[in-house]
Amino acid sequence: MSVIITEKPELTILYQDEYLVAIDKPPGLFVHRSFMDKDEIYFALQLVRDMVGQYVYPLHRLDRPTSGVLLFALTEEVARLMGHAFTNKTIQKTYFALTRGHLYGEDIIDYPLKEKLDKLGDKHVNPDKEAQSAVTQYQAVAHASLPISLGRYDSVRYSLLKLLPETGRRHQIRRHLAHLRHPIIGDINYGDNKQNPFFIQHFGFKRLMLIAKSLTFTHPIHQNLLTITCQFDQQWQDVFEQLSWLRDDIENTA
Repeated sequence: MSVIITEKPELTILYQDEYLVAIDKPPGLFVHRSFMDKDEIYFALQLVRDMVGQYVYPLHRLDRPTSGVLLFALTEEVARLMGHAFTNKTIQKTYFALTRGHLYGEDIIDYPLKEKLDKLGDKHVNPDKEAQSAVTQYQAVAHASLPISLGRYDSVRYSLLKLLPETGRRHQIRRHLAHLRHPIIGDINYGDNKQNPFFIQHFGFKRLMLIAKSLTFTHPIHQNLLTITCQFDQQWQDVFEQLSWLRDDIENTA
């Protein structure tokens, strides 16, 4: 359920100074070229470079279908400093996800994950490598039910979750929520093959309902605490409206 980008996206710059630039990445956009992108035209790295008129250094990755805050460095030194911050886990990443079913309360998912390997890109990586530590905090923010039968259930249930990953394994949040049997809506790899088609039909669009909502970290040069946040886009807001969730209430939890 990946969004296909056929026209040049207009990116929103969320933050910019002489050291860093952050954008709001739309779903469907690759961060940079890879072996999977042979038919793609647009990449966040090149688009941001053209917007700011200089080379940029990607500091982290977002999966192609994931939207939200994407951060770049503008110098090699800042890229190095921020790389240490990501490695040392001093950067707080906050995500929101729309999931199947009702998941209540808050908890920590401590569930090791086997490394996800690409057949071409990771062909030299040992496939028998042990599972790596993976930890995600979650907090239930809102719940809703639609009085529509689907499969063996007499209603369609959703939860909105706030998620703080403490580690950064590939597809970590998606795999952790699937492990809890509350997969993210629109996830073609780990999701629900009845819920996903229903969502498209009922809400009128298809995408992975996972957004990288904010990044909080100490600025590598100024040393001030910085939080960069994106807004829920119109499709998210349409879902909130149809599920009778107030956007302002949800934004206040972010």
